[in-house]
Amino acid sequence: MNKGNILIKNASEVVTCSGFEAKTGKEMSDLKIISDGAVIIEKGIIKAVDKTDKVLRFFEDTNNYQVIDASGKSVLPGFVDSHTHFVFGGYRAEEFCWRLSGISYMDIMQRGGGIINTVKATRAASQKELYNEGIKRLNSMLSFGITTVEGKSGYGLNYETEIKQLEVMDELDKTHPIDIVKTFLGAHAVPEEYKGKEDKFLDYIITEILPVVAEKRLAEFCDIFCEKNVFSIEQSKRLLLKAKEMGLGLKIHADEIVQLGGAELAAELGAVSADHLLQASERGIKEMARAGVVATLLPGTAFSLKEPYAKARYMIDNHCAVALATDMNPGSCFTESIPLIFALATIYMNMSVEEAISALTINGAAALNRAETIGSIDVGKKGDMSILEFPSYKYIPYHLGVSCVEKVIKNGKIIFDKER
Repeated sequence: MNKGNILIKNASEVVTCSGFEAKTGKEMSDLKIISDGAVIIEKGIIKAVDKTDKVLRFFEDTNNYQVIDASGKSVLPGFVDSHTHFVFGGYRAEEFCWRLSGISYMDIMQRGGGIINTVKATRAASQKELYNEGIKRLNSMLSFGITTVEGKSGYGLNYETEIKQLEVMDELDKTHPIDIVKTFLGAHAVPEEYKGKEDKFLDYIITEILPVVAEKRLAEFCDIFCEKNVFSIEQSKRLLLKAKEMGLGLKIHADEIVQLGGAELAAELGAVSADHLLQASERGIKEMARAGVVATLLPGTAFSLKEPYAKARYMIDNHCAVALATDMNPGSCFTESIPLIFALATIYMNMSVEEAISALTINGAAALNRAETIGSIDVGKKGDMSILEFPSYKYIPYHLGVSCVEKVIKNGKIIFDKER
């Protein structure tokens, strides 16, 4: 049997999400489903997708394939989690309980908690410790059908630890089946040693860390937490323009807690995505739509922080491409549960199940500049997909908070099987 050669046949449905760019508006509801479907993967690349009888007519000799009979099962593209902070040291369970008692996220940050708390633990952790914890988290993601994940640095806020985080992700990318897209988020918060000196801290990032990240290709994107009492619009623009000069794609934590104008800045700079957007203005959303910026929404964070959800319905109706992601992190949203994100998006954000599927597949891929190679079951793309234990994708939000994924295929190899 050749490695990376798989035939999936007799699927109750193959949810192709077919396309090579972000979907907007009504396109997000068109999943391009093939009933009684089949998929051929050769050497890790999708070679055919159609009804089973048609595929078998052209691929009669199946001796070189691992054959999977998917009768009564739904086949989907592998999920793309396009916003996480999964490499970190320490945990913040106590802060979660503080929030339950009514203490706000910003008040917790003022106490020395929040991001700064994780910074201390991550600085103290060894590279091996971060790697070992990262493996565990990636294995859990895999069980939920995630085949590509974005990981951000940002828990170092100094040269040594920011580079350490990115190097750990680089090593994980080489050794774990899940593909990891790396983002430099050195401007995630202001460290204690630079409190009140935000511009000097940005100077430090721009002159000492960013050039090394770019030169060594340790990250593909640069991100910044553009928020009141963190980094202003002007400061965010300064860093992102420098990152763009050095060849990095742009992302931005925008308008999460205060309507600051982060969505408008993302559109102005041509960012690949703007993320969170709970407080984004209608003007900013329309400008993002015109500029082709993907709106990456993180309903798990709004849920955990008891904040209002982002205006997903308004965004979709105004042709802004919407992606969904977990925001997996140790503080505001400690989860890698794709079913939870589906449930929140469909129950509380007024998204249809079909829109949520598009948001976690092809649009998630677009939020990482990967829509040409992943995010859908199309000929020529990577053989990344999940097989559900149920006959329809509609079981994902219906089976509340529980993974329906039976098998995960990555580059034409089964890398997760619930039955084993």
